[in-house]
Amino acid sequence: MAASVFERKEIKYPISREQHDGLLSLLGDRIKADDYGLTAICNIYFDTPDSRLIRESIEKPLYKEKLRLRTYGVPDESTPAFIELKKKFEGIVYKRREILPYAEAMRFLTEGAEPSRDSQIFRELKWTLDFYGSLVPAMVLCYDRIAYFAPEDPEIRVTFDSDIRYRTEDLDLMLGDHGEHLPEGDDYIMELKISGAMPLWLSHALDELKIYPGSFSKYGTAYKKLIFDGGIL
Repeated sequence: MAASVFERKEIKYPISREQHDGLLSLLGDRIKADDYGLTAICNIYFDTPDSRLIRESIEKPLYKEKLRLRTYGVPDESTPAFIELKKKFEGIVYKRREILPYAEAMRFLTEGAEPSRDSQIFRELKWTLDFYGSLVPAMVLCYDRIAYFAPEDPEIRVTFDSDIRYRTEDLDLMLGDHGEHLPEGDDYIMELKISGAMPLWLSHALDELKIYPGSFSKYGTAYKKLIFDGGIL
């Protein structure tokens, strides 16, 4: 079974296509693409009716959390779906994740239906749902991803996301991965996921290509665009 608990740093870098291509060239065999290749990542973000979670997240507090449901590709009712509670405290990401068939996961999150099995993580998820009182599907957010890992240290992962699209209607992933496109300002959002210090070979490559960290939240950016465009209050 895939890991269900993560504790790591997740560092984002908005980069150009030229930087993307240059980095892959510089790193060579240091990183390898995983077996999935280019994959559509499909998410439903859950929030309170007054968008409490994303509003607090945008204020960049020391602690913040998000609840989302994720599938790899457009699901049907039986597709494995990951319920993820993602917490961030002082730059460290703590993720708790459970898996259910998509239809069962949606019933658990939207109707409070008991899952078909029990676990400590399900109990934490139930506590979160009870704590906020009313968490509802707030946004579908999808993007295309290629993920790489470092063979000499599988704990190091590098992902490249592009073509971010979102919608606040038809909040069911079975309806597709379409949506309004979010202008990233760059060609890719690269994310480095590490549990320890960054290796020198990677640090040197980033320096050579002038790739620098930059704050970027897909959900937060889409939410702020909706406010700017008058889509929500």
